[in-house]
Amino acid sequence: MIETKTKKHKITSGVKEWADSSVNLFSGCENACKYCYAKKMAIRFGRKTEETWKNMEINENAVNKKYGKRKGRIMFPTSHDITPAVLDPCMEVLKKLLTSGNEVLITTKPNLLVIRTICDLFQNTFYKNWIQFRFTIGALDDKTLKFWEPGAPSFTERFQSLQYAFNAGYKTSISIEPVLERVHLFSLVRILDPYITESIWIGTMNYISTNVPDKDLKYYKEARATRDPKYLREIQDLFRHNKKIRWKDSIRNILEKDAKKISEKRLSNLMKMG
Repeated sequence: MIETKTKKHKITSGVKEWADSSVNLFSGCENACKYCYAKKMAIRFGRKTEETWKNMEINENAVNKKYGKRKGRIMFPTSHDITPAVLDPCMEVLKKLLTSGNEVLITTKPNLLVIRTICDLFQNTFYKNWIQFRFTIGALDDKTLKFWEPGAPSFTERFQSLQYAFNAGYKTSISIEPVLERVHLFSLVRILDPYITESIWIGTMNYISTNVPDKDLKYYKEARATRDPKYLREIQDLFRHNKKIRWKDSIRNILEKDAKKISEKRLSNLMKMG
C-alpha cells in the first residue's frame, strides 16, 4: 500500500495513525526502552516491574489462534519487538496473517538476523507484496541509542537491516519517533532516505521524566529540547521539500497548542492597547 498525505482514519493517534488493527504475542520486551508507553502501563497496573519488563512472556492463545482476513492493515507487533529469542512464534503468526490475506506493517528496531529470516522466507512469494517494514531509528549516535533503548540493536545493525530489506525489494519505511538527538537529525534522514520506498515518520517523546540522576540529565535535556516549538518549526521547514516525510501527531499537537498560545497572547496585547 502506497501511503499518501491524505489520512484514511478518523482516529489518528497510536496504532490508528499507521494501521487499522494490531497483533501482539508477548508481555514485555527485551529492548527495555526507557520511554516505552506499554512498559509504563504494565508497571503502573502491576503486570510487570522495571526489572521484569525485559522478560518476554508469551501469550500462547495469541500464537495458537486462527487469524482471519481483517479490514485494513495490521501492525505487528506494537507493544514488543521481534528478537531472535522469540523469532519462531513471531514467524508462525506472521505466516498466518499473510496467508489469510492480510497486509502487514512490521514495526521493529531491526535485528539483522530477524530481517534476513523474514525477507528470505517470503522473497519468492506473492506475500512479499503484502509486507511493509517500518524500522525505528531515532538517532545516529550509539551512546544515545544505548541509553534510551538498552536492549535494542546498534545504529549499524539497524541500517544494515534497512539495506537488506530494500535490496531484497521489500517496501521500507522509517520511524524517527522519538527523535533522540537534534543535531544529527538531518544527517540521519540523509543517510536513510535512499533506502526508503515509502515514508519517514518523525515524532517526539511524549513522556519525559523530570526526576533523573545527574549523570543522565544530558539525555533528558536533549529529549525535552526536541519538543521545543521553535525547533519543530525549523525541522518542518528544513524537510518541506522531502515528499517522504510524515509528521506524527505528537509534533502537530505541540505546534497547534503553541500557535493557539501565540494567538491568545496577540489578542490579549491588542485588547490592552484598545
